[in-house]
Amino acid sequence: MPDSQLNITIPELRKTILTWLESHLDEEGFNWIRKTVDELKDGAEDWQFFSSFSAVPRYTGKQELDLSDTQQNTAEEIRNGWKPGRWRVDQLGRTLLILSIADGDKGTFLERLEKTFVSADMGESVALYQALPILPYPEALKERGAEGIRSNMTSVFNAVALHNPYPADYFDEGAWNQLVLKALFVQSPLYQIQGLDQRANQTLADMLVDYAHERWAAGRTVSPELWRPVGPFAEGSVVKDLAKVLEDDDPVQQQAGILALSASSDQQTEQLVEQHRELLDEIRSQQITWDEIGEKAEAYR
Repeated sequence: MPDSQLNITIPELRKTILTWLESHLDEEGFNWIRKTVDELKDGAEDWQFFSSFSAVPRYTGKQELDLSDTQQNTAEEIRNGWKPGRWRVDQLGRTLLILSIADGDKGTFLERLEKTFVSADMGESVALYQALPILPYPEALKERGAEGIRSNMTSVFNAVALHNPYPADYFDEGAWNQLVLKALFVQSPLYQIQGLDQRANQTLADMLVDYAHERWAAGRTVSPELWRPVGPFAEGSVVKDLAKVLEDDDPVQQQAGILALSASSDQQTEQLVEQHRELLDEIRSQQITWDEIGEKAEAYR
């Protein structure tokens, strides 16, 4: 099997996806998908793949996939962090077609895939970037994945950045940091970025603090989520920034400030945490998490 983080083979994955689609499509749509998959596996020409890839929504519709809990658990077992339950039916259908051309030569597959990325419209791009975590040869797709975060279309950016395990697993530090910073810039929720805590780093923390200062200087608010990757590296002047956050009138900002401070081992932060021990104890008793803070922040937008 090509290098990947899948716990099953590509043919087994195709079979699973086909089973999911059968329960979400009418007879005509399912028969078209099944026939197309068979034709592509047998070695169809480029034009046949591109034409079929574009045609998927005409046969599947664009309704939400809405997988059952059992099916979503199966997805998690197939690939850690894979969440197709958030996809549409046409997006899963397009992913299945991509997997149907994955059995042949690596170079041929990657060349055809890149051509598809280059020529894709917005809807097709979303499906392609969502599929990254389950595609074969993921190491070879890092540059293409990073290209997605540079997109000026928020829906395409979100397809890479949110509910997607691929960036945390394969992006280098520079690409990862740009992803997080851009998520704040376009107001995408950080709590939906997989691996956010595990990939936190000093350079990212410095970038986020600089961004916060720019926002404050312009008289604009700073998302409380910004401080989540900063907390473990909070020291020196950053502690003063977090002290400012703690004085905010918004209780969500205060919660973010104390959670960030409590993640730091710096002696100066320990003193500030003690001064706000009542707030920290309240947060812990109510089991308030960064994800909850992110949800509240998202509701404000």
